[in-house]
Amino acid sequence: MTTTPIVSAENVFKYFGDVHALDGVSLEFESGIIYGLLGPNGAGKTTLIRVLTTLLRADSGKAFVAGIDVHADPSGARRRMGLAGQSAAVDGFLTGYENLQMIGQLYGLSKIDARSRADEVLERMSLTEASGRQVKTYSGGMQRRLDLAASMVGRPEVLFLDEPTTGIDPGSRIEIWGLITDLVDQGTTILMTTQYLEEADQLANRIGVIDSGKLIAEGTSADLKDQLGGSIVEIKVTAADLDATLVALRETFDGTPDYDSGRNVISIPAANGPADLMAAARTLESLGVMPTALEIHKPTLDDVFLAITGPQGGES
Repeated sequence: MTTTPIVSAENVFKYFGDVHALDGVSLEFESGIIYGLLGPNGAGKTTLIRVLTTLLRADSGKAFVAGIDVHADPSGARRRMGLAGQSAAVDGFLTGYENLQMIGQLYGLSKIDARSRADEVLERMSLTEASGRQVKTYSGGMQRRLDLAASMVGRPEVLFLDEPTTGIDPGSRIEIWGLITDLVDQGTTILMTTQYLEEADQLANRIGVIDSGKLIAEGTSADLKDQLGGSIVEIKVTAADLDATLVALRETFDGTPDYDSGRNVISIPAANGPADLMAAARTLESLGVMPTALEIHKPTLDDVFLAITGPQGGES
């Protein structure tokens, strides 16, 4: 028996002049999971979110949310989804409670139902005590929780989160991770973009990597790590030594090393394990370069991302 995907995109294209923001993206996933969408800045993640949430019309291709064609029936699709974008969607001069009541009424709820739903969602997001304060007095983490609360007022089947923890402190980020997991446990399906690879590794049941408007890899975190195989030698050097070290290591390892210039880190697939670590150390010694870090480890999602998308100049 075939299950209908809760979200699907079929060969979606979107152009902005000569820029191919989406260049034939196709993906689909089932209900009850967190789908993580990764990619460098400008890769097309937010554009895809905007197409799926009816905020932007694709130039060609089809997109469905909860079985509804988002182009043919945008109103019907919006009734089945919620969206928390990168920017706060709440009014800083209203209280948290007033924001959610207003959003509830915009969803078509009666005043009584909107109040009841506001109370319910505020409690769910641990914001009841702060609900009577103006939102402009909230911390960054509290405002992000209120954004999530606002996106949940309409009881969406599918929730789209565009970089839900950007710009907040690590403690608040971990708290929001717990809230996101709770939402899925209670029946909401989530598609989230993120710049934090650890976040995708921790939360996502399935991950897609998008670059230059194309979906270039997809699978579970374990699937993607298995693509690299073996271990990784990671070498950190000073900025002054990076270029010469990279040239020498590419000669030693037949051009395979990748690098992250933002962190001055060079990564080498180590199919031969410790032997490759020793080979790297000998190359550094011959150059007279003293690394600030030299280690071997199993592949991480960071390693996968760098290998798939190539050097990003420190951006993820």
